[in-house]
Parts: sequence; structure tokens; C-alpha cells
Amino acid sequence: HSRFPKFKEHIMTSNLSTTFKSFIKLLNGNGYIEGKELENFFKELENARRGAGDPSHAAFKEKMKEFMASFDKNADGRIEMSELAQLLPTEENFLLCFREFVGSSAEFMAAWRRYDSDRSGYIESNELKGFLSDLLKKANKNYDDKKLKEYTQTILRMFDLNGDGKLGLSEMARLLPVQENFLLKFEGIRLTVKEFDSLFTFYDKDGNGYIDEQELDALLKDLCDKNKMDVDSTGLVGYKKSIMALSDGGKLYRTELEIVLCRDSTL
Repeated sequence: HSRFPKFKEHIMTSNLSTTFKSFIKLLNGNGYIEGKELENFFKELENARRGAGDPSHAAFKEKMKEFMASFDKNADGRIEMSELAQLLPTEENFLLCFREFVGSSAEFMAAWRRYDSDRSGYIESNELKGFLSDLLKKANKNYDDKKLKEYTQTILRMFDLNGDGKLGLSEMARLLPVQENFLLKFEGIRLTVKEFDSLFTFYDKDGNGYIDEQELDALLKDLCDKNKMDVDSTGLVGYKKSIMALSDGGKLYRTELEIVLCRDSTL
């Protein structure tokens, strides 16, 4: 990559991390980026690198060709997840690679439930190694203790920014492949404790402190409709499965659902 030797430095020092965040969102659905999206992404890269990115300019087209020659390994005119990883600073790169290991969000939540035993929406840093090991085992990935330590350290560095040894669910869910990260879907509609309480009480008709899968189904549909979220039925089934992985034998208690839907409990 001699023609683009300073990409990583640029990415780390410029506002490019936001470019990458939006780029990774684009990768979301199908795992690659092409056409106009790719051109826009490259334009932002060029702007961040040297403050000049004009797609109509011949020099820009030339640069983009070089860029594609460097990074589009299979020459299909698209940039894919694995190709993008070469461009990224180590930590973002790590995330991309780790996502390949993580299975479904239901598995992730089931592992989370085992470690967040007090339902605080956090796990302690000393439990992280066990949590990761569970995830990797579930995904049938081979790893050794050295690798596991490395993963643990990297994740702590990335997610425990205030150094309090606690890792929040909403941050840790970034380990999930984007399309599996159902928490992102609810990010824009986090409820206050008060809103959450009245919603939960409405669906917990018999007042026993938990709801079942049918009630969760109705609650999620209601929430999506209210917030004009465009969710198809398969998406809803997936969210439900992931959230029910937190439940206790089919009973989803208030604290468990609060972790997912309440902004105050995960911040």
C-alpha cells in the first residue's frame, strides 16, 4: 500500500472516524459498498487527507483508481468488510475481525445474561474474559489463552473509557455484526425510566413483574409503530429472540427489558 502509506494516521487524527462509522453502517445490509456510496466515501477520505476531493476532477478519478487497485483485492469494483479492515486503525480493525467470530445476537445476549447476574446492564472487567471465551466457544472458533488475553485487553481499552472496570451492554453490543446489533435499532428511541415503567405496566396486565413472549411481541410492535420504525416481521422475530435470551425461563422481568429499552440504565 505504498501509495497510501499514511491512511491509518489520517484516519486516527482526522474526523475520519465519523466517515468510517457511516461507512460501516452502509456495509450493514450486504457487507460491501459500491457505486455512488463508494465514490462519496472516497471523497471524504480525500478531503480528510488533503482537503480536496472533487469527483468531477480527473486527478480525483485517477486517485480513486489507485485506491481501488490497492484495496479492492478481488477487483469486483466493491469494497468489502475484509478489504476495509486493511484501512482501519487497529482497534476498528479488531472490531471488524471479531464480528466475524460472533454468532447471533441471541447467543450474545444469553452469554451476557450469565455474566450480568445482577441485571445492572454492565459486566465487570474481570468477567470479560469468561464472557468472550463463551462467545468464541459458541461460534466454534479456536483461540488460545494468549489470543483471549489480547482480545480482552483490546476490548477493555476500547470500551472502558472511564476506567471504572465496568462495560455497558450498549457498548459491548458493538462487538456484534451490525445487522445483528438489535440494540442499534432502539438507540433512537431509548425511553426514560418513567416512560418505560408505564409501558411495562401496561403490558404486564396481571402485575406479576414480568411479561412473556406474546406480550413482548405486542410491546415491540407498539413501540415500533409509535416511533414509525420500519421493521418487518422477520426483524421483529429476531429482536424478540435476542431480548428473550435475557429472560428467565420465558419470563422477561422488568430489569431485563429495561437494560435494552431504557436510556438511563445503559448510559
